[in-house]
Amino acid sequence: MNRPIRILMAKPGLDGHDRGIKILARAYRDAGMEVIYLGLRQTPSMIVSAAIQEDVDVIAISVLSGAHMTIFPKILELLNKEGINDILLTGGGIIPQNDMDELKKIGVGQLFGPGTPVKDSLEYIVSWFNKNKD
Repeated sequence: MNRPIRILMAKPGLDGHDRGIKILARAYRDAGMEVIYLGLRQTPSMIVSAAIQEDVDVIAISVLSGAHMTIFPKILELLNKEGINDILLTGGGIIPQNDMDELKKIGVGQLFGPGTPVKDSLEYIVSWFNKNKD
């Protein structure tokens, strides 16, 4: 990497379980990424606004509430409305495979379920960055 990957991480909606995303944020930081963690109870518009302000490469969200079929498409819609098509939208949570497949069809990057090794998501983000940004 010629420069650090800038990644914005957030917990949208009313989901208050943030232990996993904090572990990932620390791991990504330790791997050399510049991590911006917005914290709990973020709206899609707050996430997109911060992503634009911080000029990030990646938006990673954690959704355990079951609202993934609303939140991911709304973030994509807001990015498209702003004319932004070079930010990877990825994340994870309790997301059934069928929903992961549907979200991928509309432009969401790879999604990760519970128990996925941190290394897997880290390698995915680095690989995407190297192909698309470097």
